[in-house]
Amino acid sequence: MPGARDAADAELIRQALNLARRAPDTGDLPIGALVLDPDGVVIGRGRNAREATGDPTAHAEILALRQAAAARGQWNLTGCTLAVTVEPCTMCAGAVVLARIETVVFGCWEPKTGAAGSLWDVLRDRRLTHRVQVRGGVLEQESAQLLRTFFADHRQPGE
Repeated sequence: MPGARDAADAELIRQALNLARRAPDTGDLPIGALVLDPDGVVIGRGRNAREATGDPTAHAEILALRQAAAARGQWNLTGCTLAVTVEPCTMCAGAVVLARIETVVFGCWEPKTGAAGSLWDVLRDRRLTHRVQVRGGVLEQESAQLLRTFFADHRQPGE
């Protein structure tokens, strides 16, 4: 039987999915992220914007972390939670560790680039000075379907 944390995690991923659904308007991958402070208040939101901005670092997680740091007036996001629709890549996982995020909740696993347990596990690497709690696979099917639809709509025949 699902617990309160499971329901809360699912609600966070639903909110991130709503952000992700707007990314394809600019040709960007449908990935959305939000950062919550220790009281559960959303202090950062982001959706992929690499195509929209021409910035290779404009991943949903990075944009949400930047907004959260600005809202807090500091880079240290101790006690905060990041919710994202797809397992973070190495760049984003590194930023999460450096920001001292406490927990990452994500939708679907990313076996090609994931750095929260799929390909690498940067978030829980014991060699680093900070380790993150990870809860993956939340609304996994909905998150994965959003990506599948995007790629089906944007790939040319034969790709």
